[in-house]
Amino acid sequence: MTEAPAPQPSAGTPTPSGTAPGPQPEPLRFFGTTWVAHDGGYGARRVGVAVGSLVAAAAGCFVLRFAYEGLAIAAVGTFVNLLVVVMFAICSALAFRRTWEGFTRRHDPASQSSTRGLMTIGFVGTLLAYFFRSLAEAPGEKLHRQEYETARTQYEKRTTRRTGNPSRKKRKR
Repeated sequence: MTEAPAPQPSAGTPTPSGTAPGPQPEPLRFFGTTWVAHDGGYGARRVGVAVGSLVAAAAGCFVLRFAYEGLAIAAVGTFVNLLVVVMFAICSALAFRRTWEGFTRRHDPASQSSTRGLMTIGFVGTLLAYFFRSLAEAPGEKLHRQEYETARTQYEKRTTRRTGNPSRKKRKR
């Protein structure tokens, strides 16, 4: 025996699962959907992300220092030592900029995959971007909030235009 489809709730009434109909907020890494209403430990999570990213960046610099000392022990020369330092500095700066821009606009998947190596080498820049952004908001919150509010506005426009059953509409003769 097949069940009849459940009636669709009207706009504004929660569905049986407890969420309002329409677009749902996209969860952010480390924050879930707490960024929407700044609840559920949002402040503590921001502090945790800030401290965690700063500690991870410091640990990364510590590991890079060991790599540099390894090059010094291998006696590869000052040119190679300088080249490695400059490479990590440039990659970190580019990774910082790209990550920072990613908090305000979405990158296309093709460019993301083409810069994966650069972002891996410049991981310290990415971690520092997370640190500085988490001082003001959840990293990516502005972009997600803007997209979510746009989707909610479009949903409200679509649902408020529909009034009644169109098949019962009186036809002009």
